[in-house]
Amino acid sequence: MQRRRMRRLGILRSWGLVLLLLSAAASIDPACAQQSAPTTKPKPKPEATPKPAAPATRPVTPAAAVAGGAQTKLLGQYGVWGAYTATPGGKKICFVLAKPTASETNPPNRPRNPVYMFISTRPADKVTNEVSLVVGYPFKSGTEAMAQVAGANFALYTQQDGAWIKNAAEEAKMVDAMRSGDSAVIKGVSAKGTQSTDTFTLKGVSQALDRAGQECK
Repeated sequence: MQRRRMRRLGILRSWGLVLLLLSAAASIDPACAQQSAPTTKPKPKPEATPKPAAPATRPVTPAAAVAGGAQTKLLGQYGVWGAYTATPGGKKICFVLAKPTASETNPPNRPRNPVYMFISTRPADKVTNEVSLVVGYPFKSGTEAMAQVAGANFALYTQQDGAWIKNAAEEAKMVDAMRSGDSAVIKGVSAKGTQSTDTFTLKGVSQALDRAGQECK
């Protein structure tokens, strides 16, 4: 497991991942860009990750690669799930992406940055359908998140604002459950103790995965 985690630490990124993610989301989803535009009504300041003294290595998400300068191509939109491809650093990746259809926090109405789920394929790294999430806040250190799909639970290990499936052997099982299920529910706890529940509809995810798989065979 440790070796698998280390393989994900392949890019040097600073504490400003959320800003990069928002930039990437705006480039691949005009609707997200409109939703993120400032309004005349002031908004509460989201929970922020404290800035470290020096940049730190963190696991890769497709959005981070895109925000790093790789141009993204939309392959198709299937419900809320989009299928995309990009070539950061000359290495082709394909991924599907969606925002949650419902989000709750306890205490209620806690501000957060945008939340996304990715399922990515990186042929050069021999990675297929890797599930990852960006949850809009830094997780509480040392805690796990939980994904509930089609009646099955999958533990997720966390690092700052990202989450990945803990047991690599269960990743294909989770993706299969997503293909046949109605929703995926992700639960976690922020560094400030806020409990979050994000629900993703799975309608369209199979078609998006099939399209991304065709592009990155």
